[in-house]
Amino acid sequence: MQQDNNPIELAAPDIAPYKAGNTGIDYITRFDSGEPGPHVMITAVVHGNELCGAIALDWLFRNGVKPVRGTLSLGFMNVAAYLSFDPHNPTASRFVDEDFNRLWTAEVLDDAARQSTELTRARTVRPYIGTVDLLLDIHSMQRRQPAMMMAGPLAKGRELAKAVGLPEIVVTDAGHAAGKRMRDYEGFADPASPKNALLMECGQHWEAAAGPLAIQPALRFLLVNGLVDAGWAEAALAGVALPQQRFIEVTGPVTIQSEGFRFVEEYMGLEVIPKAGSIIAYDGETPVTTPYDDCVLIMPSRRLNPGASAVRLGRYVDMA
Repeated sequence: MQQDNNPIELAAPDIAPYKAGNTGIDYITRFDSGEPGPHVMITAVVHGNELCGAIALDWLFRNGVKPVRGTLSLGFMNVAAYLSFDPHNPTASRFVDEDFNRLWTAEVLDDAARQSTELTRARTVRPYIGTVDLLLDIHSMQRRQPAMMMAGPLAKGRELAKAVGLPEIVVTDAGHAAGKRMRDYEGFADPASPKNALLMECGQHWEAAAGPLAIQPALRFLLVNGLVDAGWAEAALAGVALPQQRFIEVTGPVTIQSEGFRFVEEYMGLEVIPKAGSIIAYDGETPVTTPYDDCVLIMPSRRLNPGASAVRLGRYVDMA
């Protein structure tokens, strides 16, 4: 089974056992330690065709995760899309009506005239997300490339990514012109708020390695925030070495303006273009060029639709 030359190496776990949860919201489960501490949440399947997050949450449930302080929540987000996943047409279940991860502003969520399957779910989970202090949102990517932690544009996101220590590549960016991500909702993106969030990109959507690449950062996220027993987490992380991290600062996305957008090469991601002014794409007849030397291409998209991000442009920076 292939999609865009990527084999389906993962099986979507059955999440039906987690539907009832214990919060009054389907597919959200809360574990309260009874001890003071933050409310930490790990979320999955914001996009229904991204299986690795569901694999990580299923692993945590099956391995008896429990907080030793504060509160831990595990949540499956765009469940309707996930339940429609078909390995014979795997990209079709990214969403039902619209991208769940472009809805996270009060303006959009409060707009009663705007309705969709994803908005209904976002509005349902919104009050609960508002109680979260620390969020890890697990995703995957279209192309086979190294895993990346999306730390947002603020110093607090970079510091949390450094503490987690996985993966090697950390990207600091402000998101997409098409709409705000859940990891950037309200306090998560406020430099004056103690709330914080990370978004993990675990390699290509359906490659076998994406499963472990979701579980390991989830365990590190819980460990460094003091939520779980250190011995339990470290036993599960045995043999996982922390790399020397590299940080990429995104200066902005290339937002598609026309139906005729096309890259000049088949970029896979993390290519470094040495010279400023190099043409990397055409948007209709308009050339798209690199704005500076040693420009890094972040997650070039195959979904080249007007209004979407074709690629994000960045450069390696010293975050020591």
